[in-house]
Amino acid sequence: MATVPLVDRPREKLARVGAEALADNELIALVLGSGTRSRGALVVAQDVIAAAGEAQGLLRIGLDELCRVPGVGQSRAARLLAAVELGRRTLFGDRGKRPQMLSTKDVVGYLAPRYAGFAVERFGVMLLDQKQRVIRSVILSTGTVEASVSHPRDVFRAAMLASASYVVAFHNHPSGDPAPSAQDRAMTRRLFIAGELIGIELMDHIILGGGKFFSFRAEGFE
Repeated sequence: MATVPLVDRPREKLARVGAEALADNELIALVLGSGTRSRGALVVAQDVIAAAGEAQGLLRIGLDELCRVPGVGQSRAARLLAAVELGRRTLFGDRGKRPQMLSTKDVVGYLAPRYAGFAVERFGVMLLDQKQRVIRSVILSTGTVEASVSHPRDVFRAAMLASASYVVAFHNHPSGDPAPSAQDRAMTRRLFIAGELIGIELMDHIILGGGKFFSFRAEGFE
């Protein structure tokens, strides 16, 4: 950092032109706070981006992997992951008024920022009232890098406890490819049948990939 002119150091640059003008490595350097004696914060920050693949990869990278980046360590890694999660919650957290899910675009727009991009598969359900407004969304199971497992009873227990009228099942594919597996199709069919029996409609099952998604409803599962 000593080779960077004072006015162009991340902290001073932020004060001068605003956070939005900073590059990804400059923002990361600010969160890290400092580098090491031999490697400045900007250099360490660039190595963090390389380890994550890109800045967006920080949503998927784990604590252990960050700790392996020279100059990071457990404390700085924890600080960085906390900042990423805070940013996610701040940007996409619910803001009082419950959004209404009237289309697949609405559903994906709500779910993708919150639940896509994780390194392991997570299965959850979004619970909706009679007017298709979001009551809440909840993760029901977390699996390995390849699969998570949940049962229809878990989905509809959560729905009944919330007095939901509709449910949207969802899970992410860490590979980035949202194409459904045979297991995904079988599970969707079980959920659809269970919902008909219970009287709580399965509105959709969304698979989230890397900037892409698959909708069973759009395919015509009903």
